[in-house]
Amino acid sequence: MAKGYRAHVKPKSVQTPVGKDATLIDIAEVKHQAEDFFEKNRNLILGGLIGVVILVGGWLSYKFLYQEPQNKEALEQMYQAEFLFEKDSFALALENPGGGFAGFAEIADQFGGTPAGNLAKYYAGICCMQLRRFEEARSYFEDFNAGGKVMPTLKNGMLGDVHAELNDIDKALEFYEKAASGTENELLTPVYLKKIGVLKQKQGDNAGALLAFKTIKEKFPNSPDGNGIDKFIIPLE
Repeated sequence: MAKGYRAHVKPKSVQTPVGKDATLIDIAEVKHQAEDFFEKNRNLILGGLIGVVILVGGWLSYKFLYQEPQNKEALEQMYQAEFLFEKDSFALALENPGGGFAGFAEIADQFGGTPAGNLAKYYAGICCMQLRRFEEARSYFEDFNAGGKVMPTLKNGMLGDVHAELNDIDKALEFYEKAASGTENELLTPVYLKKIGVLKQKQGDNAGALLAFKTIKEKFPNSPDGNGIDKFIIPLE
């Protein structure tokens, strides 16, 4: 033992067993109260537990017995429509892929609650845009549930395009600004900043247009839209 160190000695006046007995009494009392509470509220507690079990069981049944098979079927149906979409055959991809396969419109309608059916809404919206069926396109894009970092940007951008085609410039700008202010993306963000600039210039808001174009030059100079952006900036300075 080091010099100068004195072990702590518990004073004799302290009666540890009494404190221990008191603790045991407290624990017994708490246990008794808990048991009493359970007995008085047995039906409520058990009913609640049964309710939770039913909810969880119902969710698992829905997911594994219904949703996943539905999603698998939707994916199988989408194969032909995606093939035609890649070939720019938008009308066929939307409604009549052939070979007994459903088009994006039918898949979105029948399987819209599945991940594949949800994606079909986005495909259907693009098809309608290409076919100049803008109101239908807007409906599909609005119904599309965009998750992740990129898809919300694309959804807002497509809704901006729809409203621009419908000549609703204020609404188009609202969606383009949402797209541009979302998760920053080297490729997509300058696309929507440029669209903002063009529409603001069309509205006579040259200061707003200049700000959008300069933001592209400063933050995304090496993007496709950053190349040659000076030709939009110089006339406004």
